[in-house]
Amino acid sequence: MAEDKTEQTEAKKEEQAAETQKTENADAAKAESTEKKPEDRIAELEKENADLKEQLLRKIADFDNYRKRMIKEKQETLDYANTNLLKDLLDSLDNFDRTIEAAATAKDASSIADGVKMVSKGLVSLLENKYNLTSYGASGDAFDPEIHEAIGSAQGAVAEPTLAQVYLKGYKLKDRVIRHAKVMVTMPDGSVKADNSEKNASEEKAEESK
Repeated sequence: MAEDKTEQTEAKKEEQAAETQKTENADAAKAESTEKKPEDRIAELEKENADLKEQLLRKIADFDNYRKRMIKEKQETLDYANTNLLKDLLDSLDNFDRTIEAAATAKDASSIADGVKMVSKGLVSLLENKYNLTSYGASGDAFDPEIHEAIGSAQGAVAEPTLAQVYLKGYKLKDRVIRHAKVMVTMPDGSVKADNSEKNASEEKAEESK
């Protein structure tokens, strides 16, 4: 009985040893199969490098095309930025053409003037209501160097510098001056004293402009 048990133990050991050897052989074969020759590894790296280079060149080309497209779109935006304004002005141009045609056969100069006034009124209304373009500057207004350009002056009976005459109206786009009004200014000759409240307001305005 003891001999049979010993034989079974030996057989089990041999079986385990055989299994271990089999596993080791399999691992060795796997390791051998995964090892690559230097030539194969170099070829693989060269292929990988070529793929990366191709991807880089493709991305560079895509970026260059994107840059050119952006430049083109920006230029088109600049070239046609005033399209809507110009389309709106076409009606005024058509009205001017009609006025000119009517003037050729008109017998009364006042009718021509009325036509021109009507066209002008429509144009001003368009620019004010749709494009926020407003004119400013009228005789009697207080002179403001921020929005007025004095082209001459003379002393007179005024308490503060005042617009005597407007040679060219000024224009604002919303709150920004896009053309200063060209004006003749009447400067105080000392005969009229400024009201204290007006004087203080003028001084405060001067301080703010500094």
